[in-house]
Amino acid sequence: MSDSSTSVAATAPRFRISRIRRQGWLASGLAVLLSLVGMALCWSNPRIAAPLKPGLDFTGGTQVEIQRSCSGADCAGLKAAEVRQQLRMLTLPEVAGQAAPQLVNAGVQVLDRGRSVDLRLPDLEPEQTRALIEGLAPVIGTVNPQQVAINTIGPTLGSQLLKGSLISLLVSFAAIALYISFRYDGVFAGLALLCLAHDIVITCGVFAWLGLISGIEVNSLFAVALITVAGYSVNDTVVVFDRIREQKRALQGLSLLEQVDVAVDATLTRSLYTSFTTLLPLVSLLLFGGSSLFWFAVALTVGIGVGSWSSIGIAPTLLPVLSRR
Repeated sequence: MSDSSTSVAATAPRFRISRIRRQGWLASGLAVLLSLVGMALCWSNPRIAAPLKPGLDFTGGTQVEIQRSCSGADCAGLKAAEVRQQLRMLTLPEVAGQAAPQLVNAGVQVLDRGRSVDLRLPDLEPEQTRALIEGLAPVIGTVNPQQVAINTIGPTLGSQLLKGSLISLLVSFAAIALYISFRYDGVFAGLALLCLAHDIVITCGVFAWLGLISGIEVNSLFAVALITVAGYSVNDTVVVFDRIREQKRALQGLSLLEQVDVAVDATLTRSLYTSFTTLLPLVSLLLFGGSSLFWFAVALTVGIGVGSWSSIGIAPTLLPVLSRR
């Protein structure tokens, strides 16, 4: 009798996730709800008409990146609203009898503390691009042609990239679902997939709101980030589930809720250290990776942070509830 009580006492967790499970469910539920609302608002917005604001990779068009010849306060004084206002006033020349494209919905980002301007525009001909840069001179100043980068993606290539990204996402999620279903029983597999959906929806929701508020677009790198987040989320959840299964015999005297507390406590340090070491290079990308990788790093940071929480606070705490039913 004393040996059994001593064994149970020895496994008593220092941190009991079950004590805050209802607060965790509420926080995650609100985050998912806000994410779904953001995606619905994006879809209903006629300027976006999609759950997330698609970038140039998916829609096709012309990207013009202008490096300004300025320094200090002169650079910092430029605002994206000023560039948008100037774009609305421009009238580009007609080419080959076709009407000039409208610039009302052009995407504008001021980067590197005003040193560069990134423009996302409809398809432009070379003559129209030159006229555009000349027309922006009153706002951004005179620009050396060698400091202008122009990238054009046709609508056909854009639709192919979008289709390929969606197919790769669906295939990766289906493969994860098959593996989890084969590796675990129905309850474990269902919870792992629930956490996967939780992490992906919240990550997409953050970018839906960013698209509505700041005009942030998603591109093919965002699809790569979602696949990475999915793999990380499932891996972290599997570690906790394996711990619960391993200790089932040793802790038969405890309820499933207490077994979950012991398992989470045993894997908590490992999960936190893994997440921390994963986030370190992402912080480096955020600080030094430049504008092209900034939002990719943001997507990974959000997804890994949410995935770490769901593997600790969502999947294990729901297991006793679903197992009873």
